[in-house]
Amino acid sequence: MTAQAHEGLAGDPARDDLLILVDGLDREVGTATKAQAHAEGLLHRAFSVVLVRPAGGQAAPDAGDQPEQLELLLAQRAAGKYHSSGLWANSCCSHPRAGETVLDAAYRRVHEELGCEATGLRELCAFAYRAEFADGLCEHEFDHVLVGACSGEPAPDPSEVGALRWVTLDDLAAELAEQPGHFAAWAPMVLTLAMAQLA
Repeated sequence: MTAQAHEGLAGDPARDDLLILVDGLDREVGTATKAQAHAEGLLHRAFSVVLVRPAGGQAAPDAGDQPEQLELLLAQRAAGKYHSSGLWANSCCSHPRAGETVLDAAYRRVHEELGCEATGLRELCAFAYRAEFADGLCEHEFDHVLVGACSGEPAPDPSEVGALRWVTLDDLAAELAEQPGHFAAWAPMVLTLAMAQLA
């Protein structure tokens, strides 16, 4: 790990949170701090939330909405994040703490990061991935993809989120194809899986 990465971890208040280590089937095998898991590339449980709404509106999506009528909320990672800073990702990405369910953690982190309340979260799917970064850190996650809506207008924590934007499914598909480098390593898979399920 580079000195810059170590300093970034040291400045992260969640660096000492215990993450849930898992095997390839998402069975718990132990715990590790966030710093240790990312420094050593340990497979751990994570989640990615995708918030949706009808295009151009603030209301929660209705079951009758057609896919082309939906927008997804993208979040730009804050400049101070110790990896993937400034890149775009799905609405909220994080990890459940030891003893916490994925669903409980997802509701908690949407509130903490985005300043709004998630509603109707449900899990779409899960997948494992590994991404190594130039600073020596590694994301090795068993990632649960959840979709839902949010009540109220987001008021994001600037230490977590640099910007937010709503994007239609068609525009997102085009951006993923044309500008994949604008996204964090896990985001194209998360967003592609979400779009496929929403369709």
